[in-house]
Amino acid sequence: AIDEAKKTGAGKIVAACLVAAPEGIKEVHKYHKEIKIFTCAIDKKLNNKGYIVPGLGDAGDRLFGTL
Repeated sequence: AIDEAKKTGAGKIVAACLVAAPEGIKEVHKYHKEIKIFTCAIDKKLNNKGYIVPGLGDAGDRLFGTL
């Protein structure tokens, strides 16, 4: 999504999220060091399913009731 925004000529790009994991922040900064990330909480890690721990589990599944 960041690459696509840059292709359209987007200026300053920031990310805002409720919860993040260190792995996700590192991954964004690996390719886009200039992106500022604003988050309410940084949880400990991702588990083997890629869920934020302790976090919300799969927020998409919770939102759409597919758990």
